[in-house]
Amino acid sequence: MSQELRRQFNAQWTPAKYAQFLAGIDADLGAHVEFRISETPCFFDTGLAERMCASGVALLEQLTDPAYKLVSDRAVPDAYRVPNEAAHPMFVQVDYGLISDANGNLQPRLVEIQGFPSLYGFQPLMAEHYKSAYGLDPNLKYLLDGLDRPGYNAVLRDAILGGHDPENVILMEVNPEQQKTRCDFICTERIAGIRTVNITDLRQRGNRLYYPHAGREIPIERIYNRTIIDELERKGISAPFRWTDEIAVEWAGHPNWYFRLSKFSMPFLKHETVPETHFMDSLDPLPEDPENWVLKPLFSFAGLGVVVGPTRAELEAVRDRENYILQRRVRFDPVIDTPHGMTMAEVRLMFVWTDRPRPVNTIIRTGRGKMMGVDQNKGLEWVGASAAFYV
Repeated sequence: MSQELRRQFNAQWTPAKYAQFLAGIDADLGAHVEFRISETPCFFDTGLAERMCASGVALLEQLTDPAYKLVSDRAVPDAYRVPNEAAHPMFVQVDYGLISDANGNLQPRLVEIQGFPSLYGFQPLMAEHYKSAYGLDPNLKYLLDGLDRPGYNAVLRDAILGGHDPENVILMEVNPEQQKTRCDFICTERIAGIRTVNITDLRQRGNRLYYPHAGREIPIERIYNRTIIDELERKGISAPFRWTDEIAVEWAGHPNWYFRLSKFSMPFLKHETVPETHFMDSLDPLPEDPENWVLKPLFSFAGLGVVVGPTRAELEAVRDRENYILQRRVRFDPVIDTPHGMTMAEVRLMFVWTDRPRPVNTIIRTGRGKMMGVDQNKGLEWVGASAAFYV
C-alpha cells in the first residue's frame, strides 16, 4: 500500500467532495448507481498487481488444461449445456483477499474464480471520477497490461462485437432495468454500441434469435451474456429458447464456462495463493473446527448462501453436500486506513481472453464485516465498491 498517498487522501477528504464524486457519476450515467460506492479508492504498489496477474495466469492454465476440461464436464447441467463451446472462457474474474507476509508485503489469496463477465464498462468510469472529484494525480494508473483508456475500450469492444455489426449484438440479462449493475450496462452500450435486452423479450424463429426494436425484429448474431442461471431458476423465469438448441448465434463469453470456472474449480487448483478446499461430500467426518472454514454453494452468485465460520449444526443441516465446497478460512488483513478504522479489501482481477488471457482491470470491494457484500456491511461508511490505483 502507498501510505503516503493514503495519508494525503484522508487529510484532504471532505463530505462535500464525496457528494460531488457520487453526483458526478450519476450525472455521467444519466442514472443512479444502486450499490454503495466507497468514499475512497485504494492505492496499491505495482508489485501486488504483478503478483496477482502472475497467479491469475497460472490458475487459468490449470483450468483450461484438457484434464480439467474432462473432469469439469459434470459441472455443466444437462439442461444448460450450450453447444459449440469455446476452447476457453472470454471473461474471467479472479477474486483475491490480501494478507501480509513476514516482510510486511501484501500477498494475494484466492477467494474464488468466475468464468463470467463483471463490471468491465463501469469500472473505468468510476476510477476517472475518483480522479476528478478528489483532484488526484491524473497520471495514476488503474488499468493493467500497459493499457490506456482508449486501448481498454478497444479490447472490450472487440471482444464483445467479434467483428459483427453492433445492431446484431446484444447484452442479454434478466430484467436489466431492475439490476443493480444497470450502470455497467449503460457504460457497455456506450463502449460497444450495442443494446441491452431482457432475455424474455427474445424471439426464436427456426434456429435464429431476434430482439424487438422500434417495431422491427432484429436478428441476433452474437450475445454478450450477463444472464445468471441461478437467478433464472430462483425467479422461475424461462428463456424463450432452449439452451441446448443448435442456435445460429455466437457467444461473447460462452455460457458453459460459468459452470466450469466457478467454486467447482477450487478443489482442483494447486497454487500458493489457493487455500485448502474440498467438495463437502468428500469429507467424512466433517471438520471438527468449522469456525475455521467457509461453506459455499457451488453455483450461487454475489455471495448468496456463503457462510463464513459455520456452526456444526449448519454443516450437518446441508443435505445436498455434492453441491457445496468447504474452503479453509483465510483471515484477511485490514489494509486501508480510514477515519472509521482499518478496512479490508477484496481485489477482483478482470481478464479478457481473446488471443491470450489478458489482465485488464480490477474491481475493489472493501468492508469490515465477515464478507464484502452489502448485507455484511450495512450501516457502515468508507466501505463498498472502489477502484485501485497503482504506484
